[in-house]
Amino acid sequence: MNPESNPLKMAANTADTRSNTVAVQATNDDASASKLSCVKKGYMRDDYVHFFVRRPVRRSPIINRGYYARFAAVRQLLDQFLNSDTHDGAKKQVLSLGAGFDTTFFQLQEEGKSPHLYVELDFKEVTSKKAALIEIHEEMRQKIGVTASISTDTGEVHGDHYKLLPVDLRDIQNLNEIIALANLDPSLPTFIIAECVLIYLDPESSRSIVGWASKTFSTAVFFLYEQIHPDDAFGEQMIRNLESRGCGLLGIHATPTLEAKERLFLDQGWQRAVAWDMLRIYSEFIDRHERMRIERLELFDEFEEWYMMQEHYCVAYAINDALGIFENFGFHAKPKLSPRSLRPKKKKHQ
Repeated sequence: MNPESNPLKMAANTADTRSNTVAVQATNDDASASKLSCVKKGYMRDDYVHFFVRRPVRRSPIINRGYYARFAAVRQLLDQFLNSDTHDGAKKQVLSLGAGFDTTFFQLQEEGKSPHLYVELDFKEVTSKKAALIEIHEEMRQKIGVTASISTDTGEVHGDHYKLLPVDLRDIQNLNEIIALANLDPSLPTFIIAECVLIYLDPESSRSIVGWASKTFSTAVFFLYEQIHPDDAFGEQMIRNLESRGCGLLGIHATPTLEAKERLFLDQGWQRAVAWDMLRIYSEFIDRHERMRIERLELFDEFEEWYMMQEHYCVAYAINDALGIFENFGFHAKPKLSPRSLRPKKKKHQ
């Protein structure tokens, strides 16, 4: 986890020396390596992530568990979306902003859960690399369909149910053109993913993207995963670590709290928004049996650092519900216990 999140590669403001495009793009490789580390230890299954990792590394237990928590949060909410009843059988779409080398589409295909259309957007430098890897690996080519066209020069993949397209998200007009090129239907239920994306952009760009999405998609869920609490000791160190790599969190002081994340969406026209920190999500939202399973995979004694780390990352989601299908969507706190009461005992190794 930490800077191994999957940030949008065009996040850098060239006038701000704390963040640069190349450095932020490089964290994409870290994210893939972290996911592969989790896969190899048995946290989750992914038959495609190894295609995107040149040098496999073994992450520490705290990084593995943190990456799993992130993975489980987005997959549980995405599964809720895909399983939601549209009453009239309306097709569903996924739009991934700053997708990097994410493999969710291929896994959904493997599981028989893929939506009608899955669209990934990122910088051309990233989409060109991804298109090339898809082209040379038959396992992925099969998943996008035999009639799909792949161009490594333009960084585009066009399949019947999967699109990979280059774009700078800060160019809202270009976004509208990309939506048309991808054949996304704004009236269909759409799940928008932004994992450590907006936080790397300047605040005005983030607000513009969130507002554009609200105006464009009348029935949608916007999933956001990113950092919070920059002003305490842990948060200040987190920011310094990222800035030392050229990956400044340009937007974190504009949305430093859970309440600020919710306001970002509500102020830009979304009907409702909810934000939880990752400690609460891990304790109350992620399936209890899954937690028990993954906690047995590795010896773990980094509890205090774990609590602090999880309290400095969050998931927020916003909803527009013109079709009235998301009444029961979202976090459902299953246990009656507080997050602290669910923490593993320090004296036990799991």
